[in-house]
Amino acid sequence: MNKYGRVFTKIRVHPLLWIIAGLSVMTGYFWELLALFAIVFIHEMGHALVAQFFNWKIKRVMLLPFGGFCDVDEHGNRSMLEDFCVIVGGPLQHLWIAGLIPVLYMGGLISADYAQQIVQYNWMIMFFNLLPIRPLDGGKLVHLYLSTYKPYLDSLRMSVIISFVILLIFHMLVIMIDPFNINIWAILIYLDTCLWTEWKQRKYMLMRFLLERHFGEQQSISRLQTIQADRDDYVFDILSKFKRGYKHLIDIDGNSEGEFQLDENELLYAYFSEKKVRARLMDLVYAS
Repeated sequence: MNKYGRVFTKIRVHPLLWIIAGLSVMTGYFWELLALFAIVFIHEMGHALVAQFFNWKIKRVMLLPFGGFCDVDEHGNRSMLEDFCVIVGGPLQHLWIAGLIPVLYMGGLISADYAQQIVQYNWMIMFFNLLPIRPLDGGKLVHLYLSTYKPYLDSLRMSVIISFVILLIFHMLVIMIDPFNINIWAILIYLDTCLWTEWKQRKYMLMRFLLERHFGEQQSISRLQTIQADRDDYVFDILSKFKRGYKHLIDIDGNSEGEFQLDENELLYAYFSEKKVRARLMDLVYAS
């Protein structure tokens, strides 16, 4: 089995989706559900196949009762271009789907009403996923953009806050326009839960980002940045200023002559290997 074939072994279906499929058969909505989740499946496989092209570690491709996600074991140390391609790999699938539907209709394989319904589902899913709300693709693009000029932790924090604000606006719109739509509320509650989880785990996500840098896994470093620091600063506070795509040099007390400079690897080694989680920079300077 080639590497693209292995992607299909990562597909997982939530048990509740099978129940919904059974109910759709009994209620006469099977073909609508099939079209909806065929589009979701193609969307997620778009992410997965692009990730596999770049040899990312794919944990699973999960289909949920109200969507899906491609879960990868990568934490911000790949190149910006790779990250961008994986993110847009899902939405781009909707373009060829839109071109395929008229062909199926003209070939007599689907009716005009069913073709129109698939078209609506297709564009609805694409534009919904491009909303700037994490963990949707639009929210990931916002985070990717912010991380081009902000530290990884700050870009993550800002992208979650932006998502919360936009999601709050959507809550108010739903209350005013369609307050009794259970499907929409289920999706909003799911997004609320994801955002709250990401907010609580933001420092854990920073740790995964730093651990990848520490062990040198799949790093894409193209620039050098000097971080001005005081010798009384904690190591963790300086690690929190690390940016993706940068190699960091810590300049202590503004000294640029090299006597009181630390490389980022020295901080990472002290924090993760020597377990100096409460150390200050002066502890590392005097130790060296």
